[in-house]
Amino acid sequence: RQVIGCARTCDVIMVVLDATKPVTHKLLIDRELEGFGIRLNQKPPNIYFKKRTKGGLNYQPMKRQSRMTKAMVEAILKEYRIMHAEVILKCDATEDQLIDVIEGNRVYIPCLYVFNKIDKISRAELQLMSEKIPHFLPISGGADWNIDVLKEKIWEYMTLTRIYTKPKGQTPDFTAPVLLRHNKVRVKEFCNAIHKRLIDNFKHALVWGASAKHTPQIVGISHKLSDEDVVQVVKKLGDAD
Repeated sequence: RQVIGCARTCDVIMVVLDATKPVTHKLLIDRELEGFGIRLNQKPPNIYFKKRTKGGLNYQPMKRQSRMTKAMVEAILKEYRIMHAEVILKCDATEDQLIDVIEGNRVYIPCLYVFNKIDKISRAELQLMSEKIPHFLPISGGADWNIDVLKEKIWEYMTLTRIYTKPKGQTPDFTAPVLLRHNKVRVKEFCNAIHKRLIDNFKHALVWGASAKHTPQIVGISHKLSDEDVVQVVKKLGDAD
């Protein structure tokens, strides 16, 4: 349970498997994680769900549904003893996706399947696995094969954004970037990552990099930053960090 609890908080899960062993090991791990509410390499379904105290079921399919019907939604809600609710399907949803939204405790995490000991199998076997297994990465720890690619893939799957700080009158510090999650890349989150009280004295920020229309660009707290941007925060008192 401690391992599962830790897995639910991860930015990326890396499942390391032996390429010489049956692929069924991967299926067992996938099934175990799914049973604990961890959805690997999936995005949260675009479904709006809200319980109500009266009014019955307000069912609105915003897109054409290939599986779901109002009767199926009513049946699923009945299993949870929910008689009054609003359900808006903004995607071609499945029964399992609606159940996940109702449960409300699912986590969606990218996963990389790393198969070790590829030097012990044939090229034909390697080709077959690469075709049949999504998010597949072969390596050989003993022969030191593909380790650099593994490092790059881990960074890619974590989808983190690196932001460099620039103190006033100094050159940017490229040795220790501030790391932001891919969906929280505004200047506000950058300030909070440095210090929670920094935003209280925030005046504006100077930004160099891909997100800036010109260099430097003066921006507010809602400005979205790009990977490897350089930011200098200017405080209301005239100091800068």
